[in-house]
Amino acid sequence: MATYHSTLRAAPKPAFFLSNSLSNQTFLNISLGRASPSHVSSVKAAAGECWTKHPAWSNVRQERWEGHLAVEGHRLPTWLNGTYLRNGPGLWDVGEHSSDHIFDGYATLVRISFRRGRATGAHRQVESDAYKAAMAHGRPLHREFSQLCRPSSKQKPGGSLLDRVCNVVGLGSGALLSDNANISVLPLGDGRVMCLTETTKSSLLIDPETLDTIGKFRYADRLWGLLQTTHPVVTGAELLTLLPDMVIRRGHRVVRMAAGSNERKVIGRVHCRGAGHAPPGWVHSFAVTDKYIVVPEMPLRYSLTGVLKSQLTPWYIFDWLPESGSYMHVICRFTGKTVASVEVPPFMALHFINAYEQRDAIIADCCEYYADPSVIKALALHRLRSPGMNKDAFPDARVARFRIPLDGGTPMGELETVLDPEVHGRGVEMPSIHPAYQGKDYRYVYACGARRPCNFFNCLTKIDLVEKEAKNWHELGSVPSEPFFVARPGGTDEDDGVVISIVSTMEGDGYALLLDAVTFEEIARVRLPYGLPYGFHGCWIPENI
Repeated sequence: MATYHSTLRAAPKPAFFLSNSLSNQTFLNISLGRASPSHVSSVKAAAGECWTKHPAWSNVRQERWEGHLAVEGHRLPTWLNGTYLRNGPGLWDVGEHSSDHIFDGYATLVRISFRRGRATGAHRQVESDAYKAAMAHGRPLHREFSQLCRPSSKQKPGGSLLDRVCNVVGLGSGALLSDNANISVLPLGDGRVMCLTETTKSSLLIDPETLDTIGKFRYADRLWGLLQTTHPVVTGAELLTLLPDMVIRRGHRVVRMAAGSNERKVIGRVHCRGAGHAPPGWVHSFAVTDKYIVVPEMPLRYSLTGVLKSQLTPWYIFDWLPESGSYMHVICRFTGKTVASVEVPPFMALHFINAYEQRDAIIADCCEYYADPSVIKALALHRLRSPGMNKDAFPDARVARFRIPLDGGTPMGELETVLDPEVHGRGVEMPSIHPAYQGKDYRYVYACGARRPCNFFNCLTKIDLVEKEAKNWHELGSVPSEPFFVARPGGTDEDDGVVISIVSTMEGDGYALLLDAVTFEEIARVRLPYGLPYGFHGCWIPENI
């Protein structure tokens, strides 16, 4: 069962959208069949133009902004005192160079602070070395996600032998790798806040109030490695993360860093089981329980051949190798020993939702794309900017559940669909849960969903894993980002709190949406000065920290 909540309130429109701005009532008339064919045709053309210029995939209007924010709707909850931070790409065009993938954009950090019923906000570019170099030279100098060769190179694909050698040396040494920390932002449990992405050099400290980039996070260990997972698991006591080993001992090192420390320590190692000496699978995120760490190995694997040839593969920096197999590994958080390593059906997942222990097995849930990696291509900017009103080009996704046996004698794990994907529009991504339920049996997931037809996530969903139903929020022409759950202090129910999502609209405006996490109905909108580029992940810093 699925329910949809939506609003049709008008919003101020920036001047450059006025000529093609479309009212929600116009969209409603079309969807209900109340518009003439000629009107439908003209509206679709105008919608395509607006979609192409949608702020979700347009450059941020200015490098920085801060100010007071107006609150619309009901009053903000009196208990909501703290700062919401969101990280994500915000600048794709530098000089004459234009990037073509959403992952390429230079990081834009957004802050919304709530204090006793009022709100202030700010956004600012994260001043990584890659960003500063691009601004100084008028073009990118480091390799971003969709750029295997140096972006400034005018060589032909693959280049000369010398070009390829220089490129391999630059990538192997890390000199060409970007430190553009545009994916995650997370408090380390000791007052410090870090932004990061796939490269270890991208671990940057920022000031959560001013959004200043303080500088590099300097690890006080000798653990070698150029890459890391972009989603470390952070608790009040430690940070857990993975460091892939590409060549010598194919797999991942599992490391721990205590709160307040800069020293990582290896607690275990997961060996790659991919057939045919396949490289490690890409691990964008992983899951933990109270006792165990769950490391996925999917058939979307790093492409060493692509690096050596200085050529992008059909999957950018990866190869899709379903014949290499798919596996789930479980190691003990305390001893580092592998307690399970089982083969599972093929899967493709960027984000794991949660995991927990259930008698003699581990249950691990994720946002899964039916073993189809095409979501990587779907995030190319030229696809996102294409007219999307009558397209249904975005890949289907589901909440999928692994059951990983711990009995030591079962070689296969199970993979099943938890609930009918139609209740969340056959789309689910950017999941969030109550942080107190991390690693424990849980009931609710908040995520970005889809209301078809669409070519990107266009709604928010609250999924009930017990009743197997969903409540959805949707507004025509709007693109909401990750719905982040903030628990009410002193609350005892799993869904006692609010959900925060930054929304950009086709008309060019933007706001922070606050939903009641129980009813999933709108509480208020905190109006931003303009629509912001689509952001990936956020965090909450309570006022008393």
